[in-house]
Amino acid sequence: MNLAGLHHITMITGDARKNVAFYADLLGLRLVKKTVNFDAPEAYHLYFGDERGSPGTILTWFEFAGARRGRAGLGMIHTLQLGVTSEAALDFWAERLAVAGHESRRGDRSLRFEDYDGLGLELVVTDQEPLRAEHPEIPAEHAVASLEGARAYSEYSDVPERVLTDLLGFTHVAGGEYVLDGTERRFHWAYDPAPDTPGIQGAGTVHHIAWGTPDDEQLGWQERIRAAGAYVTPVQDRDYFRSIYFREPRGVLFEIATLGPGFAIDEDPDHLGEELRLPKQHEHLRAQLERSLTPVENPRRVAA
Repeated sequence: MNLAGLHHITMITGDARKNVAFYADLLGLRLVKKTVNFDAPEAYHLYFGDERGSPGTILTWFEFAGARRGRAGLGMIHTLQLGVTSEAALDFWAERLAVAGHESRRGDRSLRFEDYDGLGLELVVTDQEPLRAEHPEIPAEHAVASLEGARAYSEYSDVPERVLTDLLGFTHVAGGEYVLDGTERRFHWAYDPAPDTPGIQGAGTVHHIAWGTPDDEQLGWQERIRAAGAYVTPVQDRDYFRSIYFREPRGVLFEIATLGPGFAIDEDPDHLGEELRLPKQHEHLRAQLERSLTPVENPRRVAA
């Protein structure tokens, strides 16, 4: 069995409207699904990605309205890396972010900044095949083209992590650096020394990261994880994919999610993310949720 690559990364926010404004309007990702948290239906679950909502391009957020800002610490992801195809794209984004009031810091073929909740983001130049969303203000050659990597804090950042290499198929590059050469996409993973201050889960922090698997191999991954002595959950039906969860030894919550059935199972591919979609077990709450959830419009629907 081989993982396909990244499937999605899920964060927490305290404000769904700011979430859509930043990631769909400013960064130009497509809002591909507007639904609610399976375990807490009073909270939005918003999905952003490329034009098709392809696994490996998906960033998602749970909105717990008014949640206080969190802080990444030991056993938590602190930075997400988004790919662009050239250094000229970095120049474009530095200017676009500045106009919108967001500071950025240029590095070696990279541009670092934070979102409105303080989540660390880094644009890096990549040679992977672009998987882009379309936005009228963003030239295609400068658009976010991929999800490239994530960095987490660890107490033993330089010690090789065998769960990554022996169990999941990552390659240890050097120090705390790893790469997953998936069957579909490549993804970089890294551990950095943990800060002295403890982490606080809240707005601007990462909840979990999910790796993609062909649908018929998920049970094999579940058995492999159990055989390695780790606790792994039963399969959870998330409507658009099926999931299993386990916590890797450094503390980060990992998910292995199926590539199917995908986000077009309940919406026209040309109109993804335009209507509120509810998990089957929460459909009876629709009237209540439509009254209590803050109205969030998909920018594409507004433009149309």
